[in-house]
Amino acid sequence: MSNAWKTAAMAVAAILVFCNTAANAVQIEHRRADIFSDGVRLNAHLFHPQSPDKPLPFVIMSHGWGGTAAGLESQATAFAHAGYFVIAFDYKGWGESDARLVLDGAAPQREADQRMTAKVQEVREVIDPIEQAADIFNVIHWAMAERMVDKSRLGLWGTSFSGGLVAYVAARDPRVRAFVSQVGYFGQPVATIPAAELSRAYADSTRRTRGELPYPAPGAREVGNLRGAPLREKFLLYAPIDDVATAKHCAMLFIAAEREELFDNHRHPQLAYERAPEPKKYVVLPGISHYGVYGEAREQATKLAIEWFDLHLKN
Repeated sequence: MSNAWKTAAMAVAAILVFCNTAANAVQIEHRRADIFSDGVRLNAHLFHPQSPDKPLPFVIMSHGWGGTAAGLESQATAFAHAGYFVIAFDYKGWGESDARLVLDGAAPQREADQRMTAKVQEVREVIDPIEQAADIFNVIHWAMAERMVDKSRLGLWGTSFSGGLVAYVAARDPRVRAFVSQVGYFGQPVATIPAAELSRAYADSTRRTRGELPYPAPGAREVGNLRGAPLREKFLLYAPIDDVATAKHCAMLFIAAEREELFDNHRHPQLAYERAPEPKKYVVLPGISHYGVYGEAREQATKLAIEWFDLHLKN
């Protein structure tokens, strides 16, 4: 190699090192916030570049069945390094968030100014898709008063169970410009629920309304080894697979695992993709099972998400 070529090659290498160092040198601020969802305090973690010179596009991240916001830190930090204001939060009754309270036993003693004294019980670690969707809506409302965010550039990121929740929310909130659904479960319309499961859901509804069925205890495992028991009656109201077609304002990326073992890709992310309006994209990560997206395929999935948000929230 001639000296001229060596000099040019060294210059290019120096530029690449400088660029990589500059990207990694971006300082990320991580702080906590309290967000109130229907009167219940949610624990939220905020990640963003320090001292941005203009409002940032923002991404709200929601964890899957039995997860917590603490498990999203590495990806939230990656999004922040890419130039996003990121909010990761715990649903009601999960992680560090407070829980909804229900009466436990006797009627409350009423006092003045609509106050009362009562024995109550927390509802913790249950899976209620309607309540969790309400939490996402309320995080969006909270973010609209955050001075660092560009209110016109909102993205949602959901994984596993919340991969369907982001579609449910986007179909009902036109402020959502883009979402990424990672190994997402998209619910089941009532008409397709097997008779035995439907009968149990209706029975739970009746017993709970008559005070005969308590809320499940924290840590219950009724669906495989997943932590958290479902409130089956609430699932009767939840079928985001039917919602995706109505989110015409939203760019949708669906990421699936080739060896998905928890549900049928053809009936969930692939069908959601087929029903979604443009712009949309469907990517199958080869050789991995459902949980591989949190392990060996984490970097690849995160890169895909950032590229999607860059395309639809920055351009």
